[in-house]
This record gives sequence, structure tokens and C-alpha cells, in this order.
Amino acid sequence: MNNIRIMLVDDNVELRRTVREHLQKQENMVIAAECGTGLEALDALSRTTVDVILLDMIMPQMDGYSFMEEMNRQQLKNPPHVIVVSALGRDDFIMRAVELGARFYMIKPVDLNALTGRIREACGQTADGAAPASRISLPGRAPTIDEKLASLFLTIGIPAHIKGYAFLREAVKMVIENPDVINRITKELYPGIGKRFNTSASKVERAIRHAIEVAWSRGRIDTLNKAFGCRVATKEDKPTNGEFIAMIADKLALEQRTA
Repeated sequence: MNNIRIMLVDDNVELRRTVREHLQKQENMVIAAECGTGLEALDALSRTTVDVILLDMIMPQMDGYSFMEEMNRQQLKNPPHVIVVSALGRDDFIMRAVELGARFYMIKPVDLNALTGRIREACGQTADGAAPASRISLPGRAPTIDEKLASLFLTIGIPAHIKGYAFLREAVKMVIENPDVINRITKELYPGIGKRFNTSASKVERAIRHAIEVAWSRGRIDTLNKAFGCRVATKEDKPTNGEFIAMIADKLALEQRTA
């Protein structure tokens, strides 16, 4: 039986360690690469042959969907099987992943024996001869602010690889920490973000505007309204940068207070 070469793609280092240690105990399974972002995974894929990719959806720089889109554009001769392992469990997220070619979609926390079985199934192997393993699950934990923002941005169609994504994330976090800064958006918020990212306040403003335009152009306004539980936006009425930042910051701050 040939070895199954596996690539782990997840920005959670502890989760990758847990999965790696489990899979290394299994017969004919080899961890060929580990990556923390979709960009790293694309680079590794250009140098390493793999049979299966275990892919998270929420990652910095390039999310799982963007990774699959780019991998599909490359039209690989023998494309690896993709098994999504994600905390995102909504039907539209699952359907989008499947449409992009995911073989299986598993929701975190996932049973590691079940994951092993899916890997073998994707490669057309049975579990016969596999090394026994105790029944354990990947550790679950409360999502961080960055993960909540990534999930929300993914929901409304802001891709992780554009500059406005990182600037928006930083802006929302700054407003959560100090709500009054939204009233000093041009004098304090934009310059503060620019200083952190070594760029100008005007470039921060334009990049955030571009990110909002991208979201509206993708037509996911209904999804945004569902995320907020009420009608907060329409396709014809795009919010200003400040309104958008404040809206998201208020939602996450409320979730923190009621958690």
C-alpha cells in the first residue's frame, strides 16, 4: 500500500501538532508539509507532491477558499484531494467549498479517527491494516477576536489577501478597545493603522474603502444582514468606512459583553 502524503494547512500551531502526532502513528501516512496560510501552502505545493490537503478556511493572508480557487486555476495534473477541517459550519460555506472541489468538509472539533478514515477514503483506501489509535478529538476553544473577524469578513466576501482586510481588522480592534477613536478616524485611527503597517493614513483609508467596495460588489448584503440579525445594509446604500467599522465593532463588543 503506497504512502499517503499529507499537507496540513492551518494557522493554529497547536492544532497542527495534534493532527500531525496522530497521523504519524497511522500506517502508510506521511506529513509532507505544514503551512500556516494559503500563500505558504501554494508555495509548498509547487515544490512538494501531496495526495491530501487538510485545509482550514480562516487563515491570514489567504483563506481556504482563495487557496482552492488559485489551486484550481493552476490546473495541476494530479491535484490533491482537499478535506476541509473548519469551525465554519454554515451550509453556504460548505456548499462553496464543495463547489471548489473539496472532497469532504468536517466541522471542528473533529474526531481524529474519523479524519483518518476520510483521508483513506479520499485516496481509495480502506482502514484495514491501519494502526489503532485512541478516540480523541481536536481541542475546542472560544474563537478569538481575529477569528471572529475573519469569519465575518469571509461571510461578506472580503478576501484575506487584499490590504484592506488587515487594515479593517486592525481598525475594528482599535474601536473595540477605545470606542471614541471612531470619532477621530482621520486624525487618529487611520494614522495609527498606518504607523503599525508602515504606510500612510491616506493609503489605509483607500484600502479600507476598496475592501468595502469588494464586499458590496460580490452581492452578499443579505448574508451581512443575517450575520447581524437585522437589516443593516442594502446594495444601494454602502456605508462609509467609519460606519462599517463602527457597525462591526459594536457587534463584536456586544458579543464579548454577553459571552
